[in-house]
Amino acid sequence: MQYYLLMKRKHMKTLELIFKRPTSGNIKWTEIEALLIALGAKLTERQGSRIGVRLFNDRRVFHRPHPSPNTDKGAVVSLKKWLKENEVQP
Repeated sequence: MQYYLLMKRKHMKTLELIFKRPTSGNIKWTEIEALLIALGAKLTERQGSRIGVRLFNDRRVFHRPHPSPNTDKGAVVSLKKWLKENEVQP
């Protein structure tokens, strides 16, 4: 499915940042959450700063960054791989 056809411009911009090379360390977690929700994800609060993401008939657990609002580069790489495996690319 071509998810990008259904996305708002702000979500497309976040998707482009996720796929940017070199990997960006300046993507706010709230923007990633908004993108995931736009793709149809269900988010659940887990213990501590963890958040469960159910998308593509799969579950992943990510850590919300703190105290900085920016997402760790390792999490961005992991998210990019997951999106790419499910044919979501800019």
